[in-house]
Amino acid sequence: MFILDSDFNSNQIFGLLFDVNKIVIKQPKKSPLFLRMIVLVFAMVCGLYMCSVCLKQSSLQSSQLVPTPVDSHSSHHVITRIHYPKPQTFSRAECGHNPVRFFAILSMQRSGSGWFETLLNSHDNVSSNEEIFSVLDRRKNVSSIVKTLDRVYNLDWFTSASKNECSAAVGFKWMLNQGLLANHEEIVDYFNRRGVSAIFLFRRNPLRRMVSVLANSYDRYAKLLNGTHKSHVHSPEEADALSRYKPVINSTSLIHDLRETESLAAKALEYFNTTRHMVVFYEDLITNQTRLKQVQEFLNIPVKDLSSRQVKIHRGDLSVHIKNWEDINKTLNGTEYEKFLRADY
Repeated sequence: MFILDSDFNSNQIFGLLFDVNKIVIKQPKKSPLFLRMIVLVFAMVCGLYMCSVCLKQSSLQSSQLVPTPVDSHSSHHVITRIHYPKPQTFSRAECGHNPVRFFAILSMQRSGSGWFETLLNSHDNVSSNEEIFSVLDRRKNVSSIVKTLDRVYNLDWFTSASKNECSAAVGFKWMLNQGLLANHEEIVDYFNRRGVSAIFLFRRNPLRRMVSVLANSYDRYAKLLNGTHKSHVHSPEEADALSRYKPVINSTSLIHDLRETESLAAKALEYFNTTRHMVVFYEDLITNQTRLKQVQEFLNIPVKDLSSRQVKIHRGDLSVHIKNWEDINKTLNGTEYEKFLRADY
């Protein structure tokens, strides 16, 4: 009697069968019926073994997975995983049986991510925990990054946005230059292993982003609002005060800088292509209300009207916000980036 070891592959099995045939030739006195029975037993054992392996793989793949409708701007990965976190710092009480989805907003500074996050946090069941990797110690190596991610997705990370017990979706915003691309292989593996959905938020007009970056950098030291630096404001008066500063943009390196911004975004999308993700543009969120609906559907949360108290700082034509406008206009006219001179928002 032969015993089939679980490590046998198909070649070894066929080898055994071949050996049996050789035995048949060398021992013709054996009954043909007896030899056929041996072959039949081998075939049955092999079939049972292969079925058991397939069933195990199927059960692992289907565990805690739910199909999700994904629009044309999302990845082809249409499976989202639900979780039932058990925080160490508090009890989810009656919400312990409510599933939670994990997400991360991947963006660049001054791309509208703060405003977008306040929109998500206006949802009763969403907790987006701000820019947690702005602190260097949390991203100094892969180990510290994973430790921080585990705290966030275990609901043990507390901010003013935390919904704690009854969060249906929990995440945070992560800038591309905060260790995200430098450790992309390990982070992609973590996202896929833990079922984290990525929301890429970019600006179609990187020239406007550049104005915002320079103006915000200036205000860190100038503190134009009564000696206080504010990256985001909640009134038209505050917005007007900050927009009075007109930055000077380096026209010599402008085209190179715009290409670098585009390259960075393309690299991020390439690195995270295997994750479940969607791409959102700041301008589309402003002009197309259905985009917010699609984001909520992507996160598998009830669709609601979302709102934010934040007020846009640099409104209207770019010509009123750039000090050396004539140089910038001359540099970009006739190039592929000419469209950025006239685009609003």
